[in-house]
Amino acid sequence: MDNIAGTRIRPCRQALLLKPSDMAFRRDTALALELPATLDACTEARIAASFEGRMAGIDEAGRGPWAGPVACAAVILDYANLPEGLADSKTLKQEARDRLFTAILASAHVAVTFSGPTTIDRINIRAATLAAMANAAYALDVRPAACLIDGRDVPPGLPCPGQAAIKGDARLLCVAAASIIAKVARDRLMIRMSTTWPAYGFAAHKGYGTAMHGDALARSGPCPLHRQSFRPVAASRVAPMEGE
Repeated sequence: MDNIAGTRIRPCRQALLLKPSDMAFRRDTALALELPATLDACTEARIAASFEGRMAGIDEAGRGPWAGPVACAAVILDYANLPEGLADSKTLKQEARDRLFTAILASAHVAVTFSGPTTIDRINIRAATLAAMANAAYALDVRPAACLIDGRDVPPGLPCPGQAAIKGDARLLCVAAASIIAKVARDRLMIRMSTTWPAYGFAAHKGYGTAMHGDALARSGPCPLHRQSFRPVAASRVAPMEGE
């Protein structure tokens, strides 16, 4: 088990990691469920019941940052024991996310996986995200019968049929739960990484492209946590400091 800032997370087994050759989008894994337009616990519980309760929501955090991994979470909720206040992580303050993170871990089946900067640079951020999503579904201690994924793509290599849901984190409780788990797990990891590479201020911006981060890159150049294929990071390797 990995420990992220004191929280135990079930990791993905290495044997399940997907190769770049697995990244072709496969439509034969798609479901065609009629999903709610807004968060609706009763409707979602009925859909989950048709899969014997083994319906996983999947979401990611950290596609856009210049540094750090992309985190993906898969969550199978117990609809008879939903955490109070469950919502899209983007709409919640940190205190609420932290509370819900703990509540979700206590009441649901949860897995978190990461694709790191080396993988992102090798196969691109989209492919790395889809691979981590599929690996998160495999890493669950209960095999899902269906997966609902935030966004436009059904990841290849899922252990079961899946369906993409645009703005799924605002429409589906299981995806909202996954968004919270992925966001908090990644944020806590970046806070820890700030102690290893203190020059970049990762605890403050979590690797996103802020002015503070840009200034740090200009001063120090990239570290191993940076995504070398991202344009601002690549530019920092060749841009001279002012006055040089």
